[in-house]
Amino acid sequence: MKANEQTLVSPAVEDYARAHSEPAGPVLEALREETFSHVPGARMQVGPLEGAFLKLLVQLVGARRVVELGTFTGYSALCMAEGLPEDGELVTCDIDPETAAIARRHWDQSPHGKKIRQRLGPAIETLATLEGPFDLAFVDADKESYRAYYEALLPLMRQGGLLVIDNTLWSGRVLDPKSATDLAVADFNAHVAGDPRVEKVLLTVRDGVTLARKR
Repeated sequence: MKANEQTLVSPAVEDYARAHSEPAGPVLEALREETFSHVPGARMQVGPLEGAFLKLLVQLVGARRVVELGTFTGYSALCMAEGLPEDGELVTCDIDPETAAIARRHWDQSPHGKKIRQRLGPAIETLATLEGPFDLAFVDADKESYRAYYEALLPLMRQGGLLVIDNTLWSGRVLDPKSATDLAVADFNAHVAGDPRVEKVLLTVRDGVTLARKR
């Protein structure tokens, strides 16, 4: 694993799990290398293990429409696009045109890139323009807005649709939250845990991944 990837387990365990999981293809590997070589904040990128997990979730849900909040350099979007059928669609939202351009360049090297629709602008504003239903949503954006994103997404999801929210253990700081971001993630976790509209589980994958299935 890359030295600055976010994970709660030891690098050796992470590497072992990756070695025993579905490998990433050459386009994803090239995207990952460019991100870690040239892009500030590269540790925000979803790693290969979580990417394989996202692709499998898309397939297990039988998703045809996916929405993502937080494109960054496009690794997670391409992983999920690989799990979609040929006529599937993934809408991904971000505010950074520079990282969005890196993403688009790599997506164009993949036969699955044509499934991805890129939207630039504040995600909460983009969500207001989208029509559901979506089968799966992946949230990996600014943590202070997680609760607002969740409430905006839930009406757009089909019954049985799956929300996947990243970084919900926040490097363990949710155990004793102090900063505004710590408190926002802890508040979001408590909100989802008490929400009867969804079935939920918080997994210790990478930096914490919450799965919430709409009842």
